[in-house]
Amino acid sequence: MASAEGLLQRPLPPLRRQSAFLRLWASVSVSVFGDQISALAIPLAAVLMLHATATEMGLLTALFWLPHLVFSLPVGVWVDARPVKRRVMVVADVGRAALLASIPLAAAFDALSLEQLYVVVFLVGSCAVFFDLSYSSFFTATVPREQVLAANGRLSTSRAVAYVAGPSLAGVLVQVLTAPLAILADAVSFVASALFLRGARVDEPFHESRGVSALLRTKEGIRILMRHPLLRGSVGCASTVNFFTFMIAAVYVLYASSTLDLSAGVIGITLGVGAVGALVGALVAPRIGRRIGLGPTIVLGCLLFSGPLVVLPFAAGSTVEKAAILSAIEFVSGFGVMLFDTNSNSMTALAVPQRLRARIAGASRVFNYGTRPFGALIGGVLAGAIGIRPMLLLAAFGAVSSVIWLLASPIAGTRELAAELDL
Repeated sequence: MASAEGLLQRPLPPLRRQSAFLRLWASVSVSVFGDQISALAIPLAAVLMLHATATEMGLLTALFWLPHLVFSLPVGVWVDARPVKRRVMVVADVGRAALLASIPLAAAFDALSLEQLYVVVFLVGSCAVFFDLSYSSFFTATVPREQVLAANGRLSTSRAVAYVAGPSLAGVLVQVLTAPLAILADAVSFVASALFLRGARVDEPFHESRGVSALLRTKEGIRILMRHPLLRGSVGCASTVNFFTFMIAAVYVLYASSTLDLSAGVIGITLGVGAVGALVGALVAPRIGRRIGLGPTIVLGCLLFSGPLVVLPFAAGSTVEKAAILSAIEFVSGFGVMLFDTNSNSMTALAVPQRLRARIAGASRVFNYGTRPFGALIGGVLAGAIGIRPMLLLAAFGAVSSVIWLLASPIAGTRELAAELDL
């Protein structure tokens, strides 16, 4: 008969044999792939079909991220009080599928408008808030603490594969089938995601105190985030880099199609080729994190993510040369963002106690994702006022400056976290 000590030392089953994680992995993989299609197809629909200006493109991007600023805190508190986060994620997926399907439906009747795109992206972004904040707690319930970094690595690999194939496929679909029909593929991906999640049943730890008011729980999330230097440095860096990179993201498709005169197919292919860097980064991020430490890898990833953007405003030459420059920028930047995200997400997952994850994630998103709509809106307005290239250069240097948050915090010197923080 096995001893109690022997049972305690029994090795953990590999991730490939953990059904709940595999279903979550499949759900994330298929929905992220569809997201990459819409990420290109929706802006192209606005530019090519509805002739959107730089300011209108900025507003379109801003409206998708605005719910993260407005709803993250109350939704984070609400999600904490839900004993089964998986159900929230399934409903959010079904909602996003229906909303996206309305775009090709309207286009079929020649009724598509910018106003409809504004409403759809805002509501899709709202569903994303519910899904993502539920995911932050649900993920850690699917894998043991010792396998968090490895599991994050696999999820990041799936995202990277989607970054490689999604934009290329989107570009081809837009040219062959039109943008609205390409968006329909994303709607289908959310249906598939919901089906995978329905079967991902795990025991979700539920420690919410019903006697604590929503306001106090909200304040607690912000207080912890601002008080602890490691969490404060992480969210400060992410918020800054997101603000400036979304100034760029808001007009990227307009810049590539109008200023650089690249076709939808070429834009998609360059993004796909460049995103190979994200795949490579996702594959090696856990290994680099273990070798040089979580904190140093996060710093390195931040610099590699933001640094290449300085070259973007100077893209010129033939179509091949411009495509090559954009691909190189995306390759290095994609590699860097995966080093940054994988290790930063792992550090946060290891640092924050289970009972606080949703509310702290909600507080983080107010600053982190909340800067994105402002960045997108300001980027669109500035591009219209001073020109796209000067705005891109200004935003690129701003993105690089985000590393100051990491260097001024304990993150740069943190190699590993053996235990949760005392919060």
